[in-house]
Amino acid sequence: MSSKLRNISLPLKLTFLIFSMVLNCMGIVILQLSEANITYEKLGLLESFKDLPIAFISLFAVNFIGRIGTKKALIFALIIVGICSSILPFVKVFWFYKLWFAIIGTCFAIGKICVFGIIRNNISDEKSLTKTMSNVEASFMIGIFVVNTIFGWLISSKYSEYWKFGFIAISVLSLITIFLFSRLEIAEPKKTDQKKDLLSDLSGFVNPSIIIFLAVVFSIVFVEQSFNSWLPSFYKNHLKVNSFFALQASSFLALFSYVGRTITAHIIHRFPLSKYYVYCLLAIILVLGIILGIQYFESEDSKAILFLFPIIGFFLSPLYPVINSKMIVQIDKEKTNLFTSLIVIFSSLGSSVSSIIISLLFENQLLRYYPLYILFIVTVLFSISLIYFKLIKKTY
Repeated sequence: MSSKLRNISLPLKLTFLIFSMVLNCMGIVILQLSEANITYEKLGLLESFKDLPIAFISLFAVNFIGRIGTKKALIFALIIVGICSSILPFVKVFWFYKLWFAIIGTCFAIGKICVFGIIRNNISDEKSLTKTMSNVEASFMIGIFVVNTIFGWLISSKYSEYWKFGFIAISVLSLITIFLFSRLEIAEPKKTDQKKDLLSDLSGFVNPSIIIFLAVVFSIVFVEQSFNSWLPSFYKNHLKVNSFFALQASSFLALFSYVGRTITAHIIHRFPLSKYYVYCLLAIILVLGIILGIQYFESEDSKAILFLFPIIGFFLSPLYPVINSKMIVQIDKEKTNLFTSLIVIFSSLGSSVSSIIISLLFENQLLRYYPLYILFIVTVLFSISLIYFKLIKKTY
């Protein structure tokens, strides 16, 4: 890892921490608004207001970043997040949540492309890139843990009616991160207008290995979102625990995910990436199998399930950085931002589609099938991943 990258490691991690908190507060918003008589059907569509702008804006974000530079674009995104987070506590109408998540999603599209671009432009080695990406992505998991812990405390305290004021802390953290970036000199590619080359550059990504890779990314985020936004509501509605415990139990999923990505960053040099990835998937299938066994042979709402679901995070969390780094290292540095935009697009689509389908399970009182549904998706992911590794072995 270069010395420059070590110097910018903290603001990069803080950036992902901030975006993690504003994106993954969805589970808290769903939990709170469902108690305010907002239907699960409407709450399921709320995720789309976050994810679809991410998908739509990503390609345009490449041109925006190319014109003003990575550092300025990232600071701009953080400023907007800070302002929006400071406004949210004072607004009560439901439509504003849609607008708020749309703006946050747009800023995340810009921020993620910038962060991936900075990492790719400083590292060429596949395993070093995986290590760095795992460390930065690990902070995303900490964001989920922190946001669930802070808001869980607020919701369960005597100040529960002021739970939205937790977003003020995110505004302050955004300000600190902006200050750190403003003091750094970051090596960037030359500012260019990539608009005229966009279609030709995109056509260069049309090949079987990249198409299957994007299907894998879609599926990974599909599975992740099945946990991140909806696990607290599953715990509360199906396992009959209170809101605070539902959020804290879910935050342990994020904690295990953080541990999984941190360990991956430290041991990845010892294993082939593809084998490490496959072993993680097999472990997820095993844990889900145990959960289903408990449901069908013991009790559908057994409290043991509370403690098994978080373990999945340990094995699920390494998949995204491992598969991304394995492909990104093969892409030309000047095309990194554009390729990252495709990753962002398919990630956001996976998140949106997942939330809509999960909302139907909740709306139709089919929560007993929640683990079985996830096992089915993981099995599909496993099959697609094997096809991807077979293709990439031939291609690269």
